[in-house]
This record gives sequence, C-alpha cells and structure tokens, in this order.
Amino acid sequence: MLSLSFTPLLPWPVLAGFGIVVALLGVMAVLARGRVGLLRVAVLALVLAALANPALVREDREPVKDVAAVIVDRSGSQALGDRPQMTDQVRAELQRRFGALTTIEPRFIDVPDAPDGDDGTKLFAALGQALADVPPERLAGVVMLTDGVVHDIPASMAALGLKAPLHVLVTGHADERDRQIKLLEAPRFGIVGRELTIRAEVMERGGTGSAVVTVRRDGEEIDRRTVPTGRPFPLTTRIEHGGPNVVEIEVEPLPGELTTVNNRAILPIEGIREKLRVLLVSGEPHQGERTWRNLLKSDANVDLVHFTILRPPEKQDGTPISELSLIAFPTRELFVQKIKDFDLIIFDRYANQSVLPQAYFDNIVRYVREGGALLIAAGPEFAGPASLARTRLAGILPGDPNGGVVERAYKATPTATGQRHPVTRALPGWQADKPPAWGDWLRIVSAQTRAGIQPILSGADNLPLLALTREDKGRVALLLSDHAWLWARGYQEGGPYLDLLRRLAHWLMKEPALEEEALRAQMTGHGREVRVERQTMGDTAEPVTVTGPTGRERTLTLAQSEPGLFSATFEASELGLHTLRAGSLVAFVSVGPTNPRELADVFSDPERLRPVAEGSGGSVRRVADSGGLQVPRLQSVRSGRLAGADWIGFRPSDSANILGVEVYPLALGLWALAALAAAVLAMWLVEGRRGRAA
Repeated sequence: MLSLSFTPLLPWPVLAGFGIVVALLGVMAVLARGRVGLLRVAVLALVLAALANPALVREDREPVKDVAAVIVDRSGSQALGDRPQMTDQVRAELQRRFGALTTIEPRFIDVPDAPDGDDGTKLFAALGQALADVPPERLAGVVMLTDGVVHDIPASMAALGLKAPLHVLVTGHADERDRQIKLLEAPRFGIVGRELTIRAEVMERGGTGSAVVTVRRDGEEIDRRTVPTGRPFPLTTRIEHGGPNVVEIEVEPLPGELTTVNNRAILPIEGIREKLRVLLVSGEPHQGERTWRNLLKSDANVDLVHFTILRPPEKQDGTPISELSLIAFPTRELFVQKIKDFDLIIFDRYANQSVLPQAYFDNIVRYVREGGALLIAAGPEFAGPASLARTRLAGILPGDPNGGVVERAYKATPTATGQRHPVTRALPGWQADKPPAWGDWLRIVSAQTRAGIQPILSGADNLPLLALTREDKGRVALLLSDHAWLWARGYQEGGPYLDLLRRLAHWLMKEPALEEEALRAQMTGHGREVRVERQTMGDTAEPVTVTGPTGRERTLTLAQSEPGLFSATFEASELGLHTLRAGSLVAFVSVGPTNPRELADVFSDPERLRPVAEGSGGSVRRVADSGGLQVPRLQSVRSGRLAGADWIGFRPSDSANILGVEVYPLALGLWALAALAAAVLAMWLVEGRRGRAA
C-alpha cells in the first residue's frame, strides 16, 4: 500500500512563509517577464518542495479481524420460565452464524448477577471490561442477548466511547403473566406475646382480580383468605417466642404464570421479651440460695421475684403479728392472680409445709401445660413426706424420689442423652474420653425418672441428676441436688455452673438456640458459602433439601461434627432467599438481599434498551414469536442502514497490522539535484536567448 508523506526540514510555519514569498515572487516574475517568469517559479517551487521533503511510503499490511461483542445475560431474571433454554439456543445459533463472517471475531461474554446481588443486571459494565483491550475502531458491533431488564443503561453508546451499532435480542414472550406478593409494612421486631400487623399487596398481570393468600408462622398455617389484587391488605400475627419468628405469606399461582418464586414473601420477625419474669421460692435459707439469686440478678433482662420461707406455719412461738418484721408470702397474688405473668417458676429446696394449698398446685400444673416453665431444685426434703412429688405436681414431674439420699462425693456426668442435648452438650471441662475436669458434688436425691424420660446428667451410682420433660406447651426440669453452689464457690476448682444453670433456665423459657430439634443456616462470611446445622437428639440426621430463589432444589447430606450436632456447607449459586427443609423443620437464609432487584420486575421488556440501541444505528427485536425462535441473519455493511426485518449489520473497519515500511524520498538524492539543475539551466538559457534577441 503506497502513500505520500512529508517530513519537512523546517517547521511548517516557516515553510508556509516561504511559500507565500515564492508565490509573490512568482506573480511578480510573470508580470515582469511573461511566461518566461514561470521558469523562475518552477525553480523556487522545486526548492520549496525539497524543504518539505516529500516521500513515497510503502506499507506491508496484514488485515486483522474486527470484533463483535456478544453479551449474554445470565442474571436471575434470565433463569425464569423458558428463558434459559431460549438463551442457550440463540447463543448457539449466533455462534454458528458468526462462523460465516470471516472478517469478524465474535467475543461471547456471559454476565451473571452482580456480586452484591442488589445492583441488578450490569451488562454495559461487563461490555466495557470485555473490550478494554480492543481499539474502538476495531469494534464492528455489539449484540446483547437479554430479557431487557438491565440496570446500567447509558444515555448513548457514545457515552461509553463506542461508535459501533448495538443490536438487542430480547428473550421471553410478549404475553407473559405473573403474580407476586409485595410487603408494604414489614416489622422486623415484635414483643413476645403481643400481636403485630403486616401490610401486603398482591400484584399481578394477566390475572383474575382476586387471589387466595396463605399465612404461615414457623411452618404452621395460621390464616387463609381471599384478597383483591392490586389493593393493600392487613395481616395480624402473634409473636409466640423469642428469637426468629418466620412468617410466610404465599399467594396461589396463576395458571401458566412466568414464575412462582415471587409468589411467596418471607418475613423473619425477631421476638423480643420485654422482661423475663422469674419467681424464685426458696423453702429455707441454705448455701445454694444465693447462687440462684446471683445468677438471675446478673441478667439485666430478668425481672426476679424472690421469696424465702423463713417462718413456716407450724412455728407458733407466741410472737404478736404486729411485731413481726417479715413480709407475708402473697400466695394468692402469686399463684392465682398473677401466675401467668411469670416465664419461669423455681422451687429451690421447697418442702410442702401447707404454705401452698393443693388448689395452688393445680394452678401451677395448669400454668405449665398452657406454656409455662417449672424448675425444681431439690434437696433432702424432696425425699421425705413433704416432697413436692407428693403434691398435685407429681403428674408433671420428670422423676419420682424413692426416699433415699446419697451423701458422698461424685462427679456430675453428662449421660449419652446429655451429650447430645444443647443444655449439657460441650460443657466447659467435659471430654468424652476423660473424667470431667470439674469439682465434686457431695449429695444427690435418689429417684427414678418417668417412663420414656432419659436424664441428661447423672451422679453417684449412676442416679439421675438432671431430667427434663415437656408437658403440653410447657416445660419442667428436675435437678436432684442442692450442691451446684460448690462449683460457684470454687470447691475443687469449681465447675461450669454459669453455663449449666443459665442454659437450663433459658431452655425452660424456650430459647430457640437451645431447642433439641432445630435446623439453622447462616452465611459463613466467605463469599456465598452457607453453613447448615441440624441439632437433633437422634443418632443420625436426615438430608436437608435446599430450595433456591428460582425453585431449583439440591439435597445436602450432613455429617456429625459433635454429638447431637450435624453440619455441612454449600456454595449458593443464586442470590436471594433459600429455604431449607429437614422433615417438619424449616430454616431460611438470605444470600445477598432478600428481595433482589432481579425479581422485583420479572417481565421481559424490549423498550428499555430501544433508545440507546436505535441511537447507535442498531435494532431491538424479540427472538420468540408464534413460529418459534427467529434469529436474525448477520451481515457486514459498509454504509447505509445497519438492520433490516430479518438481519442485523456490522460495520467493518479495514483495520490491519503493519508488518513493514519502505520510504522513498522524492526531494533528496542525485535525481532531485539534477531536476533542480535542469530547471536552473533552462531558466538561464531561455532568459539568455531572450536577452540577445532584444
């Protein structure tokens, strides 16, 4: 390829000045001497040309292919309906057709969801990154294969520094229909025992105008009603327990709707107790009484009411009532009028001394079965005739004394059941293959547990030390020793009394983290890794079914990490809310945002990208119609329109790599000097002959 280039010996402004001077002298020479003056002009022009140093340049060029970027949308909305299959088929057909364009190199770029999950689809950002090494003039065109739900659309292609046409191929169908539930007011916290209101709305396109909504709390259905679509409606739910109360609101699907993923909204509401009210009744002053009091008073969330029986009814010493400084035990107020106000009742070394009539014990049984909690911290009195096991409480206690008390040193030891139970599992100082690294207790009440109840701690002679049971909606614990205070006092280096007693009290008050059967899931903090834990009293744990935001399922096999605790991790491939099920247990974990932008608007839309595409000379079209998939033909177009009814065009750039360059100077060398000498000689001869003639 030949071209003419100039490498001036003087700066261009100086040459321009010389050119003006030559032009003026040439005009003057022609006016003074006529056509003979043209020879002088020619001589001066040759001198000026020599100073400009013209040269012929011959380049050895190798043509290079232009680049066509094909951006394939693989975001969450592209996984709905038949869009994945449609996308794969169109992508394969484009790849095949690009093979016929020998001057264009296609670059296919798959774009997943944004890393943080709440930025939506960023196709143009991915386009800029993919073309970072491509000169703008080599870009012949851009094809975007998407549903049109894009969240980083620029004002124009020129704003990105690109002059190539943009062609958009839209997946999905024009007649799509869908129904979704939208939360308008979603409280994140609620007071345990109180009701709160949630406001929601059913939105639909191509629907019926009304829909059936089902409400579940912790997997249990609590409401079902028909509501009008497009209008807000209230839902009332009661916060039953502390910790997460998971409320599911699900709307029935439409026939043939695009996706059912957005038919359900999940709202985890954290249950907060205003105050945990505990009633502690000590039957007599003793060493362990302060241990219980200090433990409960150290918790700022516990409102403790404590009474100690210092003057039993049988003590009749003649002291006038007016001279007694003791506060009367308000039995009726506590065990009749306000018993339901307490979250836990503790009888600490309490003997039935006729302080409480049998009718009050009936109230306590009723309180437990309706959801209350009872703890018996027993001492020697539990083995005697005044034992609480000889009252109406006997029907709900997990054990029955046999009249004996063993008084010798022993180590409190978790049983096989206790090693799996969250109250006693992994207590500090416990190792399965070694004796417990804590101090001895010195007394235990001999008792047998009821049928079907396994103690979680055992003591001397393998007697049950701590037994738990559930009674209807409530819970009962029986601690058959009054020597836990030895650990608190540091006897023989003490023991984990805080862990044991605090876990015990919180299990009784239904702390979710201490449930025997539980399924939990949480992000580990490493990318999209999710850790799943299954607490169970069984020897094995069933597989967990994980359902992703788009309905994809996977089965997760758990491995035992410690007795009673099974776990596994998995990498979430989708952003959004994942549902985990193991039998009747349900857990939820949100990867990224709970309601990602991708699922806020699921309908395919060719109009969003139309301004920027048509502004670049490109086109927007759906690839699906009644006849199936219609993939446009690909053409190379040098001028004119870049799209037609059934084709899209790419603009070639004729770019090439320069392999070598040869330069041939035109005003330097012997031949240029000869031309200049010939011009001067001709001027001299002509002007000399004209002078003689004159």
